[in-house]
Amino acid sequence: MRYENSILEIINTAQEHLTAEQVYLTLKQSYPSVVLATVYNNLNNLCQKKLIRKISVEGYPDRYDKIVRHDHLLCSRCGRLTDIYLSDITAQLERQIGCRIDGYDLKVHFLCSQCRDAAASAPKKS
Repeated sequence: MRYENSILEIINTAQEHLTAEQVYLTLKQSYPSVVLATVYNNLNNLCQKKLIRKISVEGYPDRYDKIVRHDHLLCSRCGRLTDIYLSDITAQLERQIGCRIDGYDLKVHFLCSQCRDAAASAPKKS
């Protein structure tokens, strides 16, 4: 597709986990006539080809990520996603369930430093 390589490059070079809207705004800088539906179609195609992955978190827009073995820290308050690099547990999971798995998506829930600081500085209720 016409925009697929550009979208793939945007995802692979991003320093954060982008939403479709963020990908669209970035792509629009180079291709002013692109429409949001085209970005969604390309993101879906790239996911189906397993060139990028979609990260879904309830209550937040889907975000897109490069294909590099890693897991995520997810702030329970603001939804911020941060990459973490843990040992791959695929073999351990396969032994435990007794069959081959295609992969897993581990999200470790925590409070990010900004949310912890905000909670610590918030006035205490009596």
